[in-house]
Amino acid sequence: MVSREYKRDSSLREKFQLLRSITNSNAESETSIIVDASKYIKKLKQKVEQINNETTSEKYFCDPTGHMVTVETLEKGFMIKVMSGKNEAGLLVCVLEAFEDLGLEVVEARVSCMDSFSLHAIGSSNNFNLPE
Repeated sequence: MVSREYKRDSSLREKFQLLRSITNSNAESETSIIVDASKYIKKLKQKVEQINNETTSEKYFCDPTGHMVTVETLEKGFMIKVMSGKNEAGLLVCVLEAFEDLGLEVVEARVSCMDSFSLHAIGSSNNFNLPE
């Protein structure tokens, strides 16, 4: 019976040491190790939420002429969609000039200019900022 308790205690000590090392805890008592682990888990949850917010954030804009613009943050850039109910002469040039003014480098783009106007562009830039 003593050896069973010794094995259980030894196993528990090993698990606490593992938990302590994973969470970078300097605590000595088991209670403090658990508190540090709880704080560590909360920080990880916050980081995951922050990453999720960064990678899924979308902003919508509608200018006075009725063009709908969607900007979605991607892992390494942006997906920008511009849509308009009608195709206007020079609209594509105007949009591309706006990208250039914003410091956005277009990596890939798909455009449709038949009856309506639709542009889907993937861009990258370190200094691109979304308007508020």
